[in-house]
Amino acid sequence: MSARDEILGRVRAALADVSPAVSVPTPPRAPDRGDLVALFVERVEDYRAVVTRCSAEEVLAVVTGVLDGLPGGARAVVPPDLGLDLPGAVVDAQFTAAELDGFDAVVTRAAVGIAETGTIVLDHQPDQGRRAISLVPDLHVCLVDASQVVADVPDAIELLDPARPLTWISGPSATSDIELDRVEGVHGPRTLHVVLIS
Repeated sequence: MSARDEILGRVRAALADVSPAVSVPTPPRAPDRGDLVALFVERVEDYRAVVTRCSAEEVLAVVTGVLDGLPGGARAVVPPDLGLDLPGAVVDAQFTAAELDGFDAVVTRAAVGIAETGTIVLDHQPDQGRRAISLVPDLHVCLVDASQVVADVPDAIELLDPARPLTWISGPSATSDIELDRVEGVHGPRTLHVVLIS
């Protein structure tokens, strides 16, 4: 028997007479704020992210325009099932962090957008790619369908699979030092560009 098996055996024995049934209180709900998509845009922009609204037919042109605005020779990495044929984009081939650092941008889709907090959640389905590609390149272009925008966190939780890895993004990566000087790009992309599809 390994140490792991011994420890887990002790935990199981200690919990043998404990009922798994738990009373879960109803989470507080955000008040009705009207137009959820407009609130989502407002909150995302509060985080210093850029939001571009477009139709499904315009997505390719919008994303291409964003990437063309980067310095010459910019490279973008995309997840395997993005569903968008971006010129010059490279499909993630399980690149290492050092290899991903050679890309200027990543383009992914989102699982859900939260209006109340201006948060985008990735659950790393094939159209969103693995977590590393959304964290290493300096620009994250995230495609969010207006139908994916929900009112608040409890609504988002209902749609997400807790067994999947989740990345919650509220604007570009940012932190502050002891003097409260804001520094962006320390723990993830320096720039977040949300393409809101309606």
